[in-house]
Amino acid sequence: MADARPFHWEYHPETPRPETFRIEGGRPLRGTVNVSGAKNAALKLLAAAVLTGERCRLENVPEIEDVRVMAEVLRDLGVVVDHPETGVYEIAAGDVDWLFIPLEAAAKMRASFILLGPLLTRFGRVIISNPGGDRIGRRPVNLHVDAMRAMGAEIEYRNGYYYAQAPGRLRGGEIRFPQVTVMGTENAMLAATLADGHTVIRPAAQEPEVDDLAAFLCEMGADVERTYPDTIEVHGTRRLRGATHRVLPDRIETGTFLISAAVTGGTMRLENAACKHVGALVEVFEKVGIPVHCADTTIDIDASGLTPADLRACDIETAPYPGLATDLQSPTCVLLTQASGTSRVHEGVFEDRIEWLGELRKLGARIDIEDTHHAAIHGPSQLRGAEVSISDLRAGASLILAALAAQGPSLIHGAHHVERGYENIDRKFQQLGASIARSADTA
Repeated sequence: MADARPFHWEYHPETPRPETFRIEGGRPLRGTVNVSGAKNAALKLLAAAVLTGERCRLENVPEIEDVRVMAEVLRDLGVVVDHPETGVYEIAAGDVDWLFIPLEAAAKMRASFILLGPLLTRFGRVIISNPGGDRIGRRPVNLHVDAMRAMGAEIEYRNGYYYAQAPGRLRGGEIRFPQVTVMGTENAMLAATLADGHTVIRPAAQEPEVDDLAAFLCEMGADVERTYPDTIEVHGTRRLRGATHRVLPDRIETGTFLISAAVTGGTMRLENAACKHVGALVEVFEKVGIPVHCADTTIDIDASGLTPADLRACDIETAPYPGLATDLQSPTCVLLTQASGTSRVHEGVFEDRIEWLGELRKLGARIDIEDTHHAAIHGPSQLRGAEVSISDLRAGASLILAALAAQGPSLIHGAHHVERGYENIDRKFQQLGASIARSADTA
């Protein structure tokens, strides 16, 4: 494959503006909050839109940094990406003549690797950088590459880039992953839509965002079906059409706000929320002793009047859906600091994701970090304000929760990490009565 043409990627700013959250804790949160569209769905839907030259419209897209980065990556490929109004993106990939995803783009957002499947299956070649993303342990992309090879792709790795090409069309076949991989499942689905023949993917990830992507692909004319809980089958077609799709609610944001109400002793209604997608977290609330009431599109939580003596310790273990999401592990740890007794945490998805607990200890949490996957949380702890730093997206949101529950002021450096995945999180908390503001980071 020929090397890419000279790099011209023009996303700005090249480095995020350093900011600090200043929080005065100890205020119960009360009110109603609208849950944004799911980050982990929107990014994959944007990638899926390049499977057709016709215009696609995505609604309820979260206004977050990762979406802005993905939109700029697509524009640099030659895709027309319009943003006519808040929460709406329109994509037309009629002419894509530069099939190159640079290191600078991939380093900002690991999800850029989701473009491997759709670009390869539609255009027959792509050069894509080994991705970056949050530092939460190894997240190898070899499973994605192996899936493409199983469909006939030829892929070489040189100097930090994957050079992929598909002589003729990709071919359908059986893709067997050695373990559950969400983005690997999605990449295989996207590639299989325009492949020649029938593709079976197993074990296929069962996350709601995967099914949301499948629904969008079907709206585009693809033949995608989950035939068993762990199996997705795709019958390839030669052409897809444009479609309009509404992004499902963000279940991680849903869990984050539920926990914010719990740890501050507040009352909250979440609108545009899908309780069925946070079932494992609701079970944790039940075990801890906090009532949560679910309806079709709303969730109510009332933690007012509850004391640490009313909250029970609870062991948690993260797992692929329908288990407790790894992205909810860190906010759930904040909740467990307020429960009476010792709670044990097993991070079963990513190594090193519990390292952030060292920052939580600075706020007064009593935590034993046992190894890269296990910790013990001793509660209840009276959290107190402190100065801490954010290392990744979900840990950042969790430090905000801890600071909101703490007595006194806190400074949280690295606010830009949270912007990657939460839409207007500080404004939403302000509307619920929180004392939270941003300022230039002087750390």
